[in-house]
Amino acid sequence: MTNHWIDLKNADVVLIMGANPAENHPVSFRWVSEARARGANVIHVDPRFTRTSAQADLFAPLRCGSDIAFLGGMLHYILEGEHIHQDYVLHYTNASHLVADGFAFDPAEGLFSGYDPETNRYDSDAWAMALDEDGVIRKDPTLQHPRCVYQEVRRHFARYDITTVAGATGTPPEILQAVYEAFVQGSVGPGRAGTILYAMGWTQHTVGAQNIRAMSMIQMLLGNMGLAGGGINALRGESNVQGSTDHGLLFHVLPGYLKTPQVDQQTIADYNERWTPTTVEPRSANWWRNTPKYMTSYLKSMFGDAATPENDFAYDWLPKLDSEESYAWQTIFDEMYEGRLQGLFAWGQNPANSSAHASRVRDALGRLDWLVTVNPFSTETAEFWRGPGVDPSAVATEVFALPAAVAFEKEGSVTNSGRWAQWRYEAVPPPGDACADLDIMNALFESVRALYVAEGGAAAEPILHLKWDYFDGRAPAAERIAKEINGYFTGDVRVAGVDYREGDLVPDFTALQDDGTTSSGNWLYCGSFPAPDPITGNRMRRRTREASGIGLNSEWAWAWPLNRRILYNRAGVDLRGQPFDPARPVIQWDGTAWVGDTPDGGQPPLVDRDGHPNDAACLPFIMHPDGVAGLFGKDYLRDGPLPEHYEPVESPLADNPMGHRQRANPVAHVSPAESGNPVAAPGDPAFPVICTTYRVGEHWQSGAMTRPKAWLNELHPDLFVELDPMLAAHHDIVSGDRVRVQSARGALKAIAIVTRRLKPLTVMGATVHQVGLPIHYGWLAPGAPAVRLAAVNLLTPNVGDPNTRIPEFKAFLVAIAKVEEDGS
Repeated sequence: MTNHWIDLKNADVVLIMGANPAENHPVSFRWVSEARARGANVIHVDPRFTRTSAQADLFAPLRCGSDIAFLGGMLHYILEGEHIHQDYVLHYTNASHLVADGFAFDPAEGLFSGYDPETNRYDSDAWAMALDEDGVIRKDPTLQHPRCVYQEVRRHFARYDITTVAGATGTPPEILQAVYEAFVQGSVGPGRAGTILYAMGWTQHTVGAQNIRAMSMIQMLLGNMGLAGGGINALRGESNVQGSTDHGLLFHVLPGYLKTPQVDQQTIADYNERWTPTTVEPRSANWWRNTPKYMTSYLKSMFGDAATPENDFAYDWLPKLDSEESYAWQTIFDEMYEGRLQGLFAWGQNPANSSAHASRVRDALGRLDWLVTVNPFSTETAEFWRGPGVDPSAVATEVFALPAAVAFEKEGSVTNSGRWAQWRYEAVPPPGDACADLDIMNALFESVRALYVAEGGAAAEPILHLKWDYFDGRAPAAERIAKEINGYFTGDVRVAGVDYREGDLVPDFTALQDDGTTSSGNWLYCGSFPAPDPITGNRMRRRTREASGIGLNSEWAWAWPLNRRILYNRAGVDLRGQPFDPARPVIQWDGTAWVGDTPDGGQPPLVDRDGHPNDAACLPFIMHPDGVAGLFGKDYLRDGPLPEHYEPVESPLADNPMGHRQRANPVAHVSPAESGNPVAAPGDPAFPVICTTYRVGEHWQSGAMTRPKAWLNELHPDLFVELDPMLAAHHDIVSGDRVRVQSARGALKAIAIVTRRLKPLTVMGATVHQVGLPIHYGWLAPGAPAVRLAAVNLLTPNVGDPNTRIPEFKAFLVAIAKVEEDGS
């Protein structure tokens, strides 16, 4: 989230797409309800009418996978109606920047310049900005130059008129118009702000990252970033998803979103040169210029005294990625299926149920030499070898199941959607042989290191020299690791006029150094534990509520970075530092300093009270080398500098409704069919129905933690499929019937729920039906009836977004049929 949960109450209009927070985030949805109670409009856009829809003022149905068309229509409405926040767009976005000659979008082909059909990749250099003789981006403050970003964006979305968008999305034109008017009217004008909430209904597409980029562009044009009640707010599906990504869960980033080294970066100097941006743009803070400080401090945290200037701070000991390869989830199971992986740790996950094309994943697990699962309960992954249709005697994989503690049985921090890191204590000890994850990791690592000490082995240095002194009993391991993440001074040093001694905790990341005198396991969290006392020094423990104000609650827990509650908050003020929304100021310049939230950079406003430029000031989007928000950019996403509607890989439409020849995302990841990944052809009459997946409030994720509970199973006992009355009548199906749902990859049986929550849509002149299935079911549950032998991901395709590689769970093709009494 750019903002945070409580801040939702400040919104004047709330647009919810790709999410159902009234059901899936019911406690936090109270802040949406509070906004509505004070007069905010709530808009819900979804293929189904859900509990969230019932709480909305305006509901818009749409076809799964058509979000960019829907949002492109809003961009068209804003640009053609000139509903932009003029000062914000001119000063705080790259709207005035000129795009270099050579960039183009071909509306007939549906491709941006730079596309290579041989590799199915773009060369993003074709999307560069025009530079002057000093390397500064050329600009047109009138926004009239035909090559300026504003005109490029306007030209691109001129095609997204309401008639075209209605044909692509199935949303009736009058509802589109109502949504666009309501969101713009709630966002534009003094003292108004609009927010957007999204979840996996946006991300789990082959255009998932571009879905979010399209809405970000809307928020930039309307001036909603940096304001109370504004922003782009991702609703995380688990209490520590934000924290896990912050700390390097994904293969392409280290903790703090530092880039993972690649094989052509053999020295730390190579790494810093590649990943430290430079700029000659005036007034750009270019905060990533500090990459060398953060990387060196990370290496000192990893290897302690063994990381020295003489050995490049042990940089050579970090694994390096092949720059041409992906190590994403989909690739891992592709490699496993092909027999190129020997072992897997499945830690707190259940890929046999939760992965796309789950039958292939289960097959791949059987090709491993060994599998270790770490979970509080047994899972379909741990017991894949005895699953439906599997002969255990034919499975050679050796499986080890390690029982883990649940959240309430261990101490540590979680970071919620709003970036708030909150400390949890251990409520009760884990039962039986179950252990906290930290204790399991420690036992594994100590055993591995003992083997290296005794026998040696490949790549011994990082194992033997890893800093690992957290479990000696001097203090709780979680507390010591939290201090390590915050960081220490590893030598005596003077920073900004203050003397620090070796062993002092670093106060915040502005004190980190690139000479080895500081450590930090994650620079973003530097400042979360800046003093040694386990209570007062641990800011994540703080629990002081805000008595009044806009809900920043700056003394409750700790938010990264620097306890900043609303990101880009210096974009929420005018050039003199005065808030665009005086009634709900996030920050404000009082003539000598910023007051309110921690500002994005401590420099003074861009102009002084007399209107003269401040030479010491910087632009508000400090993480960007040009200092402004990017309506257009070459360095953001792999599939284009602007969003464009492409069909899901599996779609009932053989052609793109935007009228060009490129039907689906040209750079989407599609696993090869010859490797066991069948995909339905566009418009395949054998699979005429769109299917999507979702969650219910009574179960959790793949169901591993909830299906063992009889009372939850009583509430939602079986896999079901929702379908509209017209489709049901066509197949002679009534609620309670068993229905076969089949895709190109597999089939399952589910209980029919015939409901008006789903309605047929008219798309490109034809009637389109959509069905929905929850994700939580599988074959492993006490007393599981026959219908529960199915997991919805037996149906989903192994295709994904080119930027994130998240699979397209939310839009694929199926056929449905009533199951006859004989089971056929």
